[in-house]
This record gives sequence, structure tokens and C-alpha cells, in this order.
Amino acid sequence: MNRRKIGTEYENLAARYLESKGLRILESNFRCRLGEIDLIAKDHSVIVFFEVKYRSSEAMGVPQEAVDHRKQTRICKVADYYRMTHHLGEFTPFRFDVISICDHHMIWIPNAFPYQSRK
Repeated sequence: MNRRKIGTEYENLAARYLESKGLRILESNFRCRLGEIDLIAKDHSVIVFFEVKYRSSEAMGVPQEAVDHRKQTRICKVADYYRMTHHLGEFTPFRFDVISICDHHMIWIPNAFPYQSRK
């Protein structure tokens, strides 16, 4: 199985998990020229941008460690684009969460990192 297919499989698993927790999935694999966000959901009135990371084992570290500062900055830029194109005002609350999956064990990390502004 190729990496993209594996990624899609685990993103779908994460989406089903989040729906079971009461979130509404708005987008999967939102792409623009700036990058991609795996899942975008609504948690009550909060827009949540999710990065889903999968590892088959912890030999290379836990999955959430792969969401480094550079990746966070890219996700924030894509989130800015999403918010602009969907006419979400500056007062619409949002956050960045990570879903970490390792050997079929899933961890949801709310507020995994802060917004990285475009300075």
C-alpha cells in the first residue's frame, strides 16, 4: 500500500473518531498552493484544523513529534487561506489540534500548537 493511501485510511479513521465525539467534519484534505490541512471540523462554535500523523511504531519517534515548527507555520498559512476563502471573520474562534496514531492507538491533542502569525 502506498503512503498516500495509508494516510487517507488513517485520516478517515480519525474523521470517524471525531464525529463520534460530536465534531462535524467540514473538509478533508483541504489543499491550496500553500499546502494541505488533513481535516477541518467544527467543535461547537470553534473551527478546528487537524493534522493527522501516523506511525506504525515509535522507532522513529511518536507521530506528533513530526508536527514541527515549520509544519505548524505551513498549517497556519493554509488555515488563513481557508478562513479568508470561507469568509470567516477575524472573531471566529479556531484552534489547531493533532491526531496521533501509532500502532492503532489514537491520541487527540487539542490546542496542540498556537497560531503562527505571518510576520
